[in-house]
Amino acid sequence: MGKLNNVENPNNINRSDTLSLEFVSENALSIPAFKMMDANGDLYEGAAKSTLDKATALRIYETMRFVRVLDERMLAAQRQGRISFYMQCLGEEAAVTASAAALEDKDMIFAQYREQAALAYRGFSLENFMNQNFSNSKDLGKGRQMPIHYGSKELNYMTISSPLGTQIPQATGYAYGQKLDGNGACSICYFGEGAASEGDFHAGLNMAAVHKAPVLFFARNNGYAISTPASEQFKGDGIACRGVGYGMRAIRVDGVDTLAVYEAVKMAREYAVTHNEPVLIESIAYRLAAHSSSDDPSGYRSKDEEENFRQNCPIARFKSYLLKQGWLDEAEDEKAKEAIRQQVLEALKVSEKVDMPALEEIVTDVYEQVPLHLQEQYEQLKQHILKYPDAYPATAARIKTTPAEVK
Repeated sequence: MGKLNNVENPNNINRSDTLSLEFVSENALSIPAFKMMDANGDLYEGAAKSTLDKATALRIYETMRFVRVLDERMLAAQRQGRISFYMQCLGEEAAVTASAAALEDKDMIFAQYREQAALAYRGFSLENFMNQNFSNSKDLGKGRQMPIHYGSKELNYMTISSPLGTQIPQATGYAYGQKLDGNGACSICYFGEGAASEGDFHAGLNMAAVHKAPVLFFARNNGYAISTPASEQFKGDGIACRGVGYGMRAIRVDGVDTLAVYEAVKMAREYAVTHNEPVLIESIAYRLAAHSSSDDPSGYRSKDEEENFRQNCPIARFKSYLLKQGWLDEAEDEKAKEAIRQQVLEALKVSEKVDMPALEEIVTDVYEQVPLHLQEQYEQLKQHILKYPDAYPATAARIKTTPAEVK
């Protein structure tokens, strides 16, 4: 028999009565943004000392530096027609990298599509990044995904899917499983403020709160959902206040402040795994890049607006902090940047020459044995390509003309 409702409070509310008839103001709940470090890399007066140690701080910085170079080079590759699509993390490197650094390796990451820094921090190789973007035969996903749709079972990074917001309820379900396993792990789920308008957001958060799943919902409020500014997406005070409505803890943090993000996510993770409850974290930053390589932001925002936020670079801010701690040598840093550029360029040249995945792999890995109906569809596809080789020159040249059973 199921658990009975509380007969004193079947509506499940914090009951407090009043004789005065009045609205609760839409601004009744105002959540401040937690910050620690200013634009010059100095701690604000009164800010607590960071718990970030030197080794972790340098790993975070090196990851951000790498991703900035990778993003620049891969966007250029897309413009040259070498890859089909790309999305940059520009302006949000601190939010993504520092949040990943505050996790443990056993924690699962559910990304949206701008979190390559989290994967890089976990140790995803440059070659793996390149192979995925070129969809070649060494790609872990066997070329079945668009570029930047990474995934790694080894690194606990769930494969990205294109539909907006679907990872939110998925993260809740996975985290509930982690709770049942009792291994002290949690999940983090990244999404933009635009995805917070999707139905999956509301379903995922409510389910996590009711069933007490240890999941960190990390909302990247970067100002725009493609071309739609936040002011046209919602009227409420950002995203963090919604967590209170669903009955969970919430934090708003300066997403350009590496130290603040690290401390906020560290505290949220500790709470989530200790109490088996979700936490909503809202990162406030600015998407300096276009939404994707298919987007032209000049159609909906000015260059002056972009330049205003460009002065508040998360990498430059954290670099200043590291220099003042005596943890970073500027000359060595410049040499490292140039070395990364060369490594990225060389890896790109190698990956674009790797063969594409074999055509028959398009029907493998779903079933233990490829069923007859998929074998028939594969054979039809192969015959279609051979019939129109001019439309599929690269694939047609690699198909064996003799029929072969897919195994």
